[in-house]
Amino acid sequence: MWFFPHGCKGGCNTANEELFKTLSDAVVSCKKDDVIAAVGKAKGKAPAVELIDNGLAAGMNEVGVLFERGKLFLPHVMMAADAMSAGVELLQDELGSSGGASSKLGVIVNGTVEGDVHDIGKAIVSTMLQAAGFEVHDIGRDVPVQNFIDKIKETNADMVGLSALMTTTLQGQKEVIELLKENGLRDKVKVMVGGAPATDAWAKKCGADCYAENASEAVAKAKELLL
Repeated sequence: MWFFPHGCKGGCNTANEELFKTLSDAVVSCKKDDVIAAVGKAKGKAPAVELIDNGLAAGMNEVGVLFERGKLFLPHVMMAADAMSAGVELLQDELGSSGGASSKLGVIVNGTVEGDVHDIGKAIVSTMLQAAGFEVHDIGRDVPVQNFIDKIKETNADMVGLSALMTTTLQGQKEVIELLKENGLRDKVKVMVGGAPATDAWAKKCGADCYAENASEAVAKAKELLL
C-alpha cells in the first residue's frame, strides 16, 4: 500500500480545504452517488490531480484506517473503492487521458507482494495510472512471486508495480525482481516499488527502477520511464 498523507500537500486555501473535505467525506460515506455529486461540484475549481490526491485519495486512506480499526468492513471498503473509481473517471479528461485503446501509454501489472494483505493504497495507484492512460492489470494483494511473472508474460507488460506496507514483506519486492532476472525479463520490464517502509534507497538496493511515494508520483515516474 502506498502511503497517502491526509490534508493538502504543500498547503492550500480554505476554499480548497473545504472542497477536498467534501470529496473525502463522500468517499468515506461509501456511496457512489455522493462521490459523483461531489466531483461534479468540485470539477474545475482545483486541478484534477489535487482533487484526487487531497480529496478522493485522502478519503480512501481514511476508509483504510477505519477498516483496520474495525469500524468499517470489507464490503464498505469495496463500495468506497468503486465510488472513488467513479469519481476519478469523471476527472479523466482533465488528467489528459482520452480513454481509447490507442491512447494507452504502456502496460503495467500492479500488486501487493506475498504475505501482505494491504490493498487500498495500491488500488489508488492502479486507479490513477489507469486514469492517466496506462493499461493496468491489478492482480490484488498477497500475490505469490510467480503470479507476478505469469501476469507480466501474459500481458507483455512494460512495467510492474510492487507494493508492500510492512517491513517484513518488503523483501518480496526484491524476490520478484530476482525472478524477473531468472526469466530473462528484467531488461524489458521496468520496476516501481512503493509502500510505507519503501524508500529511494531501498529501490536502489533491491534493484528497482524507481520508488513512488504516492499515486501522483507513481504516474509521473511511470511516464518518465515508459515514454
